[in-house]
Amino acid sequence: MVDIARLDAADAGFDAAVAALARSDAAERPEVREAAEAICADVAKRGDAAVLEYTNRFDRMQAASVAGLEVPLAELEAAWDGLSAEQRDALQAAHDRIADFAQRQKAESWQYTDDDGTVLGEVVSPVDRAGLYVPGGKASYPSSVLMNAVPAKVAGVSELIMVAPTPDGAINQWVLAAAHVAGVDRVFRLGGAQAIAAMAYGTQTVPAVDVIVGPGNAYVTAAKRLVFGRVGIDKLAGPSEILIICDGETDADWIALDLFSQAEHDEDAQSVLVSPDAAFLDAVEAAIDRLLPTQPRAKIIAAALKARGALVRVDSLEQAADISNRLAPEHLELSVADPQTLLGHIRHAGAIFMGRHTPEAFGDYCAGPNHVLPTGGAARFSSPLGVADFCKRSSIIQASAAGAARLGRLSAVLARAEGLEAHAQSAESRI
Repeated sequence: MVDIARLDAADAGFDAAVAALARSDAAERPEVREAAEAICADVAKRGDAAVLEYTNRFDRMQAASVAGLEVPLAELEAAWDGLSAEQRDALQAAHDRIADFAQRQKAESWQYTDDDGTVLGEVVSPVDRAGLYVPGGKASYPSSVLMNAVPAKVAGVSELIMVAPTPDGAINQWVLAAAHVAGVDRVFRLGGAQAIAAMAYGTQTVPAVDVIVGPGNAYVTAAKRLVFGRVGIDKLAGPSEILIICDGETDADWIALDLFSQAEHDEDAQSVLVSPDAAFLDAVEAAIDRLLPTQPRAKIIAAALKARGALVRVDSLEQAADISNRLAPEHLELSVADPQTLLGHIRHAGAIFMGRHTPEAFGDYCAGPNHVLPTGGAARFSSPLGVADFCKRSSIIQASAAGAARLGRLSAVLARAEGLEAHAQSAESRI
């Protein structure tokens, strides 16, 4: 029997049990934060020498230089050529769907002229260089390459720098092939906090970037927090999450597999099913017991389900939506007969998968929307990675003579209210 928590809305302490499903960021642990801070400071001071030392130590490598850790573009192309036709077609199709979705996110520059002839507006422009962190370790993620690189390319970023950890020097050929099809400009076999610091501060070999995106482990997340302000970041990623709301009419095996799909990421991942049908929860629990032994990553799934999983009985779908909003999950499946109606009750979620035939796995790979999503409740205020993360907006103001007269008087009054006389005189000089 798989050990997974059962919660019931009728039980005393239910609200506290739901609240306990939320998790604080592992990157906030003092030992993680202190280690990341020391690594970042060392890389800022010593550059390549520090990056090389940490990479050789943590990834069990014997590289002689950081330059030697750069992957030649010809190696990316060879990895692409080494895939079967079916594999290339799948990677290209995923790329094209992600690009098509990203194209629809592009914001245009705009301006208007007000009644006194003053021109106001915004210029939208891409950053010059973006850094893409692709996680490694327990698994390699070519899908993350596409999700990070494609919106940057669509935004018009001039240069994409990709880093990926390579324990024992091994790098996944799918990752290289994805970098090739996505048009990544430079790839380094670097990971951890040292890779984040290298891209933030720049070294003798790794160029400094303007924005760093992509999920990683707790040390990567802590490093991103530390360098934010010197560079932009997308978000602070935590363990993967899925919450499924089901009315009890979806195939129990499907739901069990959907729970597995996130639990197999790592032991800290969270999989939660919420339903008003207690008998259905029983059926899903039985499906978990039956299907788990067939999974290659069964030990990881079992550990995740025990640590953070839950099967939750509620009184209604509306109560299920309320629980979902409290947790603000990274991935939310609405596996119900009328997902559009239930959607009206959802306020906080990274990505929402509608209906019985839409597993979260579609979003991970090829549906089109980005799979880099807010975790740990950050969907309350944060959004999926997109084109906007690689752009910035500049305000434009062009006053006419009549506009200068009006704005000059208004500015002078407000400047003197703040005790800033030079501001007032500067504004009045245009009248």
